[in-house]
Amino acid sequence: MKFDEIKQLVDLLKESDITELLIEREGVKLKIKRERFISSFDISRPVKEAAPVEVQEESKQAEEAQRLITITSPIVGIFHRSPAPEATPFVEVGFTVKKGQVLCIIEAMKLMNEIESDSDGVVSKILVENGQPVEYGEPLFLIEPL
Repeated sequence: MKFDEIKQLVDLLKESDITELLIEREGVKLKIKRERFISSFDISRPVKEAAPVEVQEESKQAEEAQRLITITSPIVGIFHRSPAPEATPFVEVGFTVKKGQVLCIIEAMKLMNEIESDSDGVVSKILVENGQPVEYGEPLFLIEPL
């Protein structure tokens, strides 16, 4: 295919509602794809003003994440917040925990594995819902050290 032919095809794509074109000629395949974008949108403030705020928020979140201890799943299984369906959860957000205290149970192949806290601290966030499947290394809790 010649450059002029390709340019004509691109122009055809621009002028029509066609978003994808696949042509095979003389053993050469050419695929042209056009993504649809929103042509107009309302911005109430300049983008340059928004960028520093986002960077500041991200840096604050990064600082907070470095300060917090992440408890991850050591196995693949089902996350349980309590020892039985009708029992109270082992911990809630805001609870103070000691090193070695049970935080949850992960059920793997009908075996109940207790997951313990790595350090003393306060439960800052529970990242997984009760009954949700978890993978190896998936974050379960964020603990703020004492």
